Amino acid sequence: MKREASEVLAATKAPLAPTVGIVAGEASGDLLGSLLMRAVQEAGLPAEFSGVAGPRMQARGARSLFPMETLAVRGYVEALANLRQILAIRRQLKRQFLAERPRLFIGVDAPDFNLALESSLRRAGVPTVHFVSPSVWAWRRGRIRKIRRAVSHMLLIFPFEEAIYREAGIPATYVGHPLAYALPERPDRKAARARLGLNAGGEYLLLMPGSRQGELEHLADTFIEAARLMHRRRPTLRFLVPLVSRETQLRFETALYRLQAQDLPIRILFGHAHDAMQAADAAVIASGTATLEAALLGCPHVITYKVPWLTYQIMRRQAYLPYIGLPNILAGRPVVPELVQRQAEPETLADAALRLLEDGAGRREMLDAFEALRRTLRRDTPRLIAEALRPFLA
Repeated sequence: MKREASEVLAATKAPLAPTVGIVAGEASGDLLGSLLMRAVQEAGLPAEFSGVAGPRMQARGARSLFPMETLAVRGYVEALANLRQILAIRRQLKRQFLAERPRLFIGVDAPDFNLALESSLRRAGVPTVHFVSPSVWAWRRGRIRKIRRAVSHMLLIFPFEEAIYREAGIPATYVGHPLAYALPERPDRKAARARLGLNAGGEYLLLMPGSRQGELEHLADTFIEAARLMHRRRPTLRFLVPLVSRETQLRFETALYRLQAQDLPIRILFGHAHDAMQAADAAVIASGTATLEAALLGCPHVITYKVPWLTYQIMRRQAYLPYIGLPNILAGRPVVPELVQRQAEPETLADAALRLLEDGAGRREMLDAFEALRRTLRRDTPRLIAEALRPFLA
């Protein structure tokens, strides 16, 4: 049975008195939050972090009052199932932060959760920074008004966002993309395979059906059936599946047993996604930050996504761009194949992935686009983050 937010908070023995309140809502936010924390710490700025954090942020010293997995929900329909618990967590955080009054609150992505919290805290005099702009350039442009009320300063990770925030009169700093700074410029496949204990001369395909339990619910079966088809056509092909939590690992393993696919050469990894991206020859990836990570690490891939019909209809009507994948949005053209909803079937995914293994020219063109993207996004991100936060913390 799920515990109420108040029970979780009451069970936390030490009092919450952070210098910085912080909330990340999913695996990608945990990674970005840990990079931000590292920038603050290496700049020597005084900060104790507390709020909602994943394992990477906790390893950097953040104290998490609630499980990050509770907030990791994508889509309108899916959010309804957890709405009561999510709202309870937000109320508890609001009360706690208003009582303790941290010097700064930082919302890491998760705009549907964080912007409302930021708005309440800012009205009460707590400065708020939001790290990673909501994609107002892609859909739901009306959110810019909510952002103006909620955010003292926005940290931007894409260069074209500067003009949007300047026009809206919202203080903002382009800091480059933290992943473009942090990930290796020249990924080493041989070293990555050695770290994972893989055959140096083998052929590996990466499967990433999502970091949220809801994503696996909609995509795990499709990915497994696609792997079955690919293995029939290419018997030497091996599969890597990095998963971010025990819950997502259990869901994927349950799907394997249900589909009687235990004999497939699938290796499940607990984490190690970046090593797997460097080690793999190609990938099939659920739309999200992982697609950009794969691009920055030079892993050719196919982007896919599946959500409930109603969620898709709502999102489609509010979208302004023809693409869903970050590499395509940033390139302004279809660099990476996208297979969404009814197109996201085992046969189409298998065909698209095998083409990446077989088509040398198409693969090279994709890798060249990834290299151009890396050059565009790479900046001295830690220094820029620290300088933007210094006025709030020094």
